[in-house]
Amino acid sequence: MASPIESRIKNIQKSLKVTQTGVFDMATCKAFEVLQSVNVTSATLTDHLKAIQKFLGFTGKDVDGIYGVATISRIEQIFDTTVPTLPANTSMVLSNEGIENILQWEIGGKAAYISRFTNPIWPKESSGVTIGIGYDLGYCTAAKFADDFKKLPQADINKLSSVIGLKGAAAQRALTPNIKSASVPWEIANEVFYSSSIPEHAKLTKRIYPEVSQLQPDAQSAIVSLIYNRGTKLSGDRRVEMYNLIQLIKDKKLKAIAAEFRKMKRLWEPKKDKDGNITDKGSRGLIIRREAEAVMIENATWVMNPSQYIFA
Repeated sequence: MASPIESRIKNIQKSLKVTQTGVFDMATCKAFEVLQSVNVTSATLTDHLKAIQKFLGFTGKDVDGIYGVATISRIEQIFDTTVPTLPANTSMVLSNEGIENILQWEIGGKAAYISRFTNPIWPKESSGVTIGIGYDLGYCTAAKFADDFKKLPQADINKLSSVIGLKGAAAQRALTPNIKSASVPWEIANEVFYSSSIPEHAKLTKRIYPEVSQLQPDAQSAIVSLIYNRGTKLSGDRRVEMYNLIQLIKDKKLKAIAAEFRKMKRLWEPKKDKDGNITDKGSRGLIIRREAEAVMIENATWVMNPSQYIFA
């Protein structure tokens, strides 16, 4: 009869889809390392076991290569499929990778931000003047803007306050050289993104998709990314897919949710007139983003290190 630890290891091996030997062998180590992106070059089993313990947060003498209840318990946390309890004043459980993806999709990282987004822009269509990491002044209040960006020089706050609430063509006209001269340093933009924008968009997402926090963190992150990019409006032909998500999220149908994300690509395909001439180049960047979000959703899993959870 298998010991309690052997039975627990077999359950882990079942999740890893390797032979259920009841021993944390090399095949099990390598499967875990691939899943968690742990790089181990050594050929010895002991080195692999110790490397995984270090990944799990063990230090000093506790990194011994012996897989007793302490080590197995931490591994079991990673394979726990129960929904974490949300701390007070939070709306969703996102993934660290998911949030990093939103930042990349919005501005392409720190270097890209410094070279292209330090000053205000107008992203076209119904957007307002946008600053920081996708912070749209057309859709915020003067009070919230002043609070979020209180570290900016007062002169820049005054300039940017004059375009709050303007959208579309009105925002485009308002983006004068004087407004463009305002500057939002990376450090401030990054702070606002993590401390204000992500929590705010998590709340907005939960408001229109109440059951979203029951999905896996990567799926939640992709849906927050959608709201970050498109807002919360659910009516009209351009919002059919977003409306369809309400029931699909409630039913936790990841593949169907991902399919709706892919259907949205229709909105950014190039447009042609009856003679075949291109009248609108569309947006290849948004097509790529919707596909990446769809992949995140259909591959979302609870099998991840709890240290990667981000409560927002």
